[in-house]
Amino acid sequence: MDKQPKPAYSLTDLTKYFLKLGTWGFGGPVALVGYMHRDLVETKGWLTEEEYKEGLALAQLAPGPLAAQLGIYIGFVHYGLIGATLAGLAFVIPSFIMVVLLGMAYRLYGGLVWMQAVFYGVGAAVIGIIGMSAYKLTIKSISKFQWAAIGSNWLLWLFYVTGIAITVITEKEEVLLFLACGILYVLIKVPPQWIRKPTLLPAAILISTGFWKYDGKTLQQIAWFFAKAGAFVFGSGLAIVPFLHGGVVKEFGWLTEHQFVDAVAVAMITPGPVVITVGFIGYLVAGFPGACVAALATFLPCYLFTMALAPYFKKIAKNTAIKAFVEGITASVIGALVGSVIIMGFRSVTDIPTALIAIAAVLALLYVKKLQEPYIIGIAAIVGLLIKTL
Repeated sequence: MDKQPKPAYSLTDLTKYFLKLGTWGFGGPVALVGYMHRDLVETKGWLTEEEYKEGLALAQLAPGPLAAQLGIYIGFVHYGLIGATLAGLAFVIPSFIMVVLLGMAYRLYGGLVWMQAVFYGVGAAVIGIIGMSAYKLTIKSISKFQWAAIGSNWLLWLFYVTGIAITVITEKEEVLLFLACGILYVLIKVPPQWIRKPTLLPAAILISTGFWKYDGKTLQQIAWFFAKAGAFVFGSGLAIVPFLHGGVVKEFGWLTEHQFVDAVAVAMITPGPVVITVGFIGYLVAGFPGACVAALATFLPCYLFTMALAPYFKKIAKNTAIKAFVEGITASVIGALVGSVIIMGFRSVTDIPTALIAIAAVLALLYVKKLQEPYIIGIAAIVGLLIKTL
């Protein structure tokens, strides 16, 4: 057996990177997926383009938060179970701590009126940031916007456009669409033997903030509900929000409509995965134990799914049919992510000031190379406060 080459990075480097991404990675799943590609494939060269695409396809096929799954898979690529575990924890813990602290403030002061003003600016800037990330993913994963390239990859572009359309219309990502695109691309590009020639088929302040206020029955309900959210909802934070709303507001009545909107706002203005809003919701319902149970119940299924699939997925990834399957899925996945950007854009860019903020964010990313995303987010937050208070 050939000896595997030593990775270009250490386990410590990997953990530090995901701690940093979890602390400063604003913009939700689309932006986070784009950051990982930019940092780990383009800049650092820790992963090949092929390894990244495999991880993105696997992350979309398994239920749970997209960015967290991709991070877990990236940790697995060169460091197996321990790499996946450390990457996942490092990615989630910073934003979890932030939402718990915000939950304490929410309980203490009874609301986050200032957050709506901050989100007014931040939400628009985030659209610009994730729009640029989606564009980069498109030209890297499918082809450049040139007629010759589009013509030679027309089927992938068809999957891409279909992914956009279905996501915008249904406002959720359809895993069956991704599977269908992958299977169809295999049948066209690498038709199996049984199609060409029929044969056999193959197979204190803590008290005032409710830090430890909970009851056992509520914790059990939280655990079961959020486990279902983590195990059966596919795609990004955009897909999980309607599911959370139905249970948290409609079924259990844990939060009011206004509180739920605040919870989503908290997730959008904090770094890391958007799904970390479950920690904020859990805190409001049952204090710190509720936050821990909600976060663990949501993220554990995606960790287990990724770990179960990753070894098998990696071994068969060199197969030409599997490569075609991944290419077909990836095209539709990127289309779905672009569709998510469009949906969030309609919700965040609501007037001329927010449109100008979004455009300014894109121009800053294009022409001010040293200006990083967190600084853009901070400037947008200040602008939003100024617009709403003056």
